[in-house]
Amino acid sequence: MIAITLNGATVSINAAPDTPLLWVLRGELHLHGTKFGCGIGSCGACTVHLDGVPVRACVTPLSAVGARVVTTIEGLHGPEADRLVAAWTHVDVVQCGYCQPGQLMSACALLRATPQPNDAEIDRAMSGNLCRCGAYSRIRAAIHRAAVPAPSAD
Repeated sequence: MIAITLNGATVSINAAPDTPLLWVLRGELHLHGTKFGCGIGSCGACTVHLDGVPVRACVTPLSAVGARVVTTIEGLHGPEADRLVAAWTHVDVVQCGYCQPGQLMSACALLRATPQPNDAEIDRAMSGNLCRCGAYSRIRAAIHRAAVPAPSAD
């Protein structure tokens, strides 16, 4: 048994240490929000956070988790996440929706690190998340909308 901290709780998993985190999340723990896309870490559909840093769960072995905290889309919360969800809805980002959990995980990590990102910072942070529907301009617009406004110079 391997114990990890997942979405704020300690869970025990009966899996080999080299099992991809994605298969543990989906198969063992029945958390289906984290999606399987490519299996080689290129599409971003399986993005989760390890201690707040976006990683690809399909290429992250369970043994790499260690004492770090895993957060999935099901456990994503906080002001940045709330603003992103509201912005995603307002901008009407979602088409098919398959990539959106990974997109939101990457966007939330970006806003936590850079509360007012410019286009280049957004593009860089989101470059590993592919959207088959091509909603990139709406994703960028939603991230801008969710960004913390600059303080006024009053």
